[in-house]
Amino acid sequence: MGIQSIGVGSGLDLSGLVQQLLEAERKPKQDRLDAREENLETVISAIGSLKSKMDDFQASVKDLRDSTNLQSRKAVVTHPDVAEDESGPFTAEASNSATQGSYKIYVEELASGSRLQTANAAFSSSSDVISSSAGSLTFKIGSTGDSFSVAVTAGMTLSQLRSAVNSATGNDFGINASLVDTGTANGTKLVFTSETTGTGNDLSIVNDNDIAELEQIATVDSTEVTTYGNVSIQSATNAKANIDGIDVESETNEFENVIQNVSFEVFEKSSKDSVGDFIPSTLEVGYDKDGLKNKITDFVDNYNAIQDELASLTKYGISELEDDGALAGDYMVRGIQSGLSSIITENVSASALGSLFQIGISFDDDGKLEISETDEFGFGSGQDLLDDALEDNFDDIASLFSDDDEGIANKLYDYVYEYTTFGGLLRTREQSFKDEKDLLSDERERFELRMADYEQLLRDKYINLDLTVAKLQRTGNALNASLASAFL
Repeated sequence: MGIQSIGVGSGLDLSGLVQQLLEAERKPKQDRLDAREENLETVISAIGSLKSKMDDFQASVKDLRDSTNLQSRKAVVTHPDVAEDESGPFTAEASNSATQGSYKIYVEELASGSRLQTANAAFSSSSDVISSSAGSLTFKIGSTGDSFSVAVTAGMTLSQLRSAVNSATGNDFGINASLVDTGTANGTKLVFTSETTGTGNDLSIVNDNDIAELEQIATVDSTEVTTYGNVSIQSATNAKANIDGIDVESETNEFENVIQNVSFEVFEKSSKDSVGDFIPSTLEVGYDKDGLKNKITDFVDNYNAIQDELASLTKYGISELEDDGALAGDYMVRGIQSGLSSIITENVSASALGSLFQIGISFDDDGKLEISETDEFGFGSGQDLLDDALEDNFDDIASLFSDDDEGIANKLYDYVYEYTTFGGLLRTREQSFKDEKDLLSDERERFELRMADYEQLLRDKYINLDLTVAKLQRTGNALNASLASAFL
């Protein structure tokens, strides 16, 4: 019977010996591949983290490079008789081109749509028939030209007409029909309301076929010349307000450009004092200083966040117990650090302020930006400088950040874009490491094939050895047996 397993013939642990030789051959190369893969994964992760931080920073400077965002105006309304958490009679907004100013405003009247209702005792209930003849009614808004028609069938009831109006094709400008049962001799009234506000925008109902019975509902005949007078009409009205003693009106409850580049929307009439006079609210139009200050503060925070990330990735451990950063000594990352710092310190001749220092932004001892709260150099604290600039040089702050040629935010955005855009320096670097990791996988496959060949070589070698030793053992056993027989 042949040998079924290596070492069986000789009795030696040749299989264990093969595994030890394989491990001795595998370990150095395997350790080098594992270490290289771990390093690549660390670097790829670090570049991904840096790229994410730079994307965030780029987004933060995007607002600052747009002068429209930086020069925004703010409309602040103060209502003397309204709690802070309530909107009051009106709210206001200002465009960036609005002129600074203060205005006293009160609301006299809200805009309303027209309202029509049938006469007293015209109908006793919602089931009353409105016409024994077929025809149609056309609903029109006076000055807008909006209209739609409703077919009136013979025997149609008041309730059916209401439903037909509310579901009519073309009734998309806010005509609503409803029924009110008075519970008195006045009977049931059919009421029409229009959402179209403004003087002249009255609802009219045309009796298209001049059916006598429909004169109880229509307002004019088919020629729109004869007015029936059976329907009570409440006309549409304008919204009315008073600005610094000047009466103003609007077809809707929104006043656009009554004050140039300022709009306000009214919600209720202003309150009156004890003698019946309207109590005015104050509208202040000015620079949105708080909004710009928040943008600048966010810019400082985001710059520091990316500097923290860069410092963490490039640091060297101060002892053997502290690991180096994933990108320690990396030339590109060091270049990003110095490039950002260089732009921050540049002079901007397009702005009267000249530099970020003039608005209170400076470097601290760690190379990060700060808006200090203490005066260290006799120029005032960073907060004081920023507040003064917002008060006296509001538009110059915009130039400082957003000037097309010299603006710091524009330069920072373009600088970061070179690294983070698709095909940019940082993304290209990241891809090169990913490609290297893919090549490492191919190298592992080739290594495993070589190890398989090497294992087969060892097994072939030691199987032959096992066979030889087994043969020698059999020969020796035979000689021993012969010698033993000769001496018996």
